Amino acid sequence: MKSTWNRREFLQRTSAATLAALAAGSPLANVLTGCKSGANSTADTVILLWMAGGMAHTETFDPKLYTPYKTGMEGNRVLSTFKSMPTALDGIHFSDGLQSIGKVMDKGTLIRSYTAADMGHILHSRHQYHWHTCYEPPQTVAAPHLGSWIAKELGPKNPVIPAFIDIGQRFTLGEGEELKAFHTAGFLGNEFGPFFIPDPSQGLDSVRPPVGMDAKRFERRNQLYNELINNSPVGEFGSDYQRESLKRSMEQAYALLNSPESKAFDLSTEPKESYNIYNTGKFGLGCLLARRLTEQGARFISVTTEYEPFKGWDTHENGNTRLVEMKKQIDGPVAQLIKDLDKQGLLDRTMVVLASEFSRDMMVEGSPDLKVQEQVPQPDILSDMKFYGMHRHFTDAGSMLMFGGGIKKGFVYGKTADERPCKTIENPIKIDAVHQTIYHALGIAEDTQYEVEKRPFYTTPDGKGKAVMELLT
Repeated sequence: MKSTWNRREFLQRTSAATLAALAAGSPLANVLTGCKSGANSTADTVILLWMAGGMAHTETFDPKLYTPYKTGMEGNRVLSTFKSMPTALDGIHFSDGLQSIGKVMDKGTLIRSYTAADMGHILHSRHQYHWHTCYEPPQTVAAPHLGSWIAKELGPKNPVIPAFIDIGQRFTLGEGEELKAFHTAGFLGNEFGPFFIPDPSQGLDSVRPPVGMDAKRFERRNQLYNELINNSPVGEFGSDYQRESLKRSMEQAYALLNSPESKAFDLSTEPKESYNIYNTGKFGLGCLLARRLTEQGARFISVTTEYEPFKGWDTHENGNTRLVEMKKQIDGPVAQLIKDLDKQGLLDRTMVVLASEFSRDMMVEGSPDLKVQEQVPQPDILSDMKFYGMHRHFTDAGSMLMFGGGIKKGFVYGKTADERPCKTIENPIKIDAVHQTIYHALGIAEDTQYEVEKRPFYTTPDGKGKAVMELLT
């Protein structure tokens, strides 16, 4: 394992993989692939609620002993900076600020033992790449996103609604280029890539012509776009398969523009009482849009709090005060999403997953058994409130929530130590198991594979991912 990957090397290798994907022909489905996708499934739709930036498990869904701030205190004494509050599950507590989500945990499963990969020097974008594709970067092949695999294997539920929709992600922030590396269908082709809605409050703008452009002019521009494809890197370096896939993705977007379902993107039509519950910011409105798109037959939807260095869940400073605000953004909307889906009878076939790339700890960078280079100084003695919180990247534990789509109700899986290091001590679960559990619920076989560069490429590395059946009904 290389322990000193930097961003430049990461970009160079992933860019090379992308060019290779463009030049590749149609991936060949292996005749040995198992049962037909979608057979014996318990879920039709997946909503991924992505807590980008590293959500500390001890500050959210796995609280430990509350240690109030005191100037001059030892950092090693701090286990949780929030009081713990009861949930709908007997004996299970969440940290203060997540009471609304706690009240719906009788409808889902709490995982307290997610363990991230040890990949040396920690870069958020590398661990996010790993979480979303199931492959450790960099790869010589452009690995498809989880949502792209699902779009490819199952296709759209509604032919005019994009099978893979990404809400809230921009690429104009720090590490934007690195984040692009996994927001792609890779060798599967552009038609299975994400339909981006950077701002859910402006979702309608994603499916209509710009202001001042009538439908006929938009159609002419679409024709021009097809011509430009032929002169683009896809046209110059891409295979016939990749060029046709890109054109099909544009045809899908054009069909959506002219469909009644496009109204789902207009949040102004949501009843005010409901809108106000979700209106905690971009993420909250993203949850609302995800619900509306699920109602219209979306297949895979990702809603992100968005990663920006030293902001959001990336709590290298002001961890406690920052998380007060982050919890306000997610608590009401996530809980309301679950309640709305349940009330409408959609939760039974819609799997909702809340996750983050890794956790955090006040003292340990990496894991207790494999510490890595520290990136931000953390004093042993806390002289300022800004140091009060979980600052370092921690890979040996993490919390996830799963609801619906065949997931057990009112269930807790895994356990972490109550004393530092608060690492996983029961039922560790890694990313290949997470992915295959989702695929299993959707009816996608664990040996699903395509031939790329004359070798099989599986949904999980070497097809070895196994569903965690204890999580499923």
